[in-house]
Amino acid sequence: MWEAYIKGFKAYLQLERSMSENTVDAYLHDVAMLRDHVRLAYPGVGVEGVLLEHLQSLLANINEMELSAGTQARVLSGIKSFFGYLILEEVIKKDPTELLDAPKLRRPLPHVLSLADIDKLFAAIDHSKPEGTRNHAMLETMYSCGLRVSELINLRLTNLYLDVGFIKVTGKGNKERLVPIGDTAIKHILLYKDHVRNHQDVIKKGNEDIVFLNRRGTALSRVMVFLILKELAQKTGLTQSIHPHTLRHSFATHLVEGGADIRAVQEMMGHKSITTTEIYTHLDRSYLRQTLEKYHPRFK
Repeated sequence: MWEAYIKGFKAYLQLERSMSENTVDAYLHDVAMLRDHVRLAYPGVGVEGVLLEHLQSLLANINEMELSAGTQARVLSGIKSFFGYLILEEVIKKDPTELLDAPKLRRPLPHVLSLADIDKLFAAIDHSKPEGTRNHAMLETMYSCGLRVSELINLRLTNLYLDVGFIKVTGKGNKERLVPIGDTAIKHILLYKDHVRNHQDVIKKGNEDIVFLNRRGTALSRVMVFLILKELAQKTGLTQSIHPHTLRHSFATHLVEGGADIRAVQEMMGHKSITTTEIYTHLDRSYLRQTLEKYHPRFK
């Protein structure tokens, strides 16, 4: 009966879940893997008879194949979807995947720049051009406040409270937050606003309140910010991959390294969960170990 249920599952994924062909193929491959394992290891057990122990046995086999945690998690996702479909179709009453633990995925640590590298990056900005003044203000703001690139390009003049050292940004889920802004970033924003933006010939309708504008008078794109950073990185000889989020990661890491309270960092970053912010404490521990290895006689 496996084939009939797999055929029904395929139709469910295509018609009701509207999944792409590649995703459907991946899910069917995962279920076929389960079917073959059960047939080989537990002859006579049909779809309705699959238990938690059978699934754990499959995962143990997959683990021995040394597949990555990401691949194992994807296989588990496909199998969970299959049993979810069987529950919907009332083929089974109890889902055997309910208590099945997913493999722990290691979250990659983000790239960060040292303060010296950030200073080099900003020093490479060409201030002889109006866009140089804008770029410096923009990047200082991103690093000073730990902004996402979407928050930066949508920053509004009416949300600048520079006299009291705060800006209001709109983050994920349209959630607003107040973020402190440093004196250096304030200085560069005022330079840009007074000497470049206020003298811009064209500002397109709907962009009058946007802080950082391109030459056509519209908000900068995410890609443009990436290209600006990439060009500066090439000029300074920084070989690591640098993108707008690198400045945000550097902001958080430098705060944690300096002893900032993790909940304060969470608030400034606009993280919904403290666990997202905790990645920077791991970075800090890594930094501490590197320092010991470099300077402590017993670590050398």
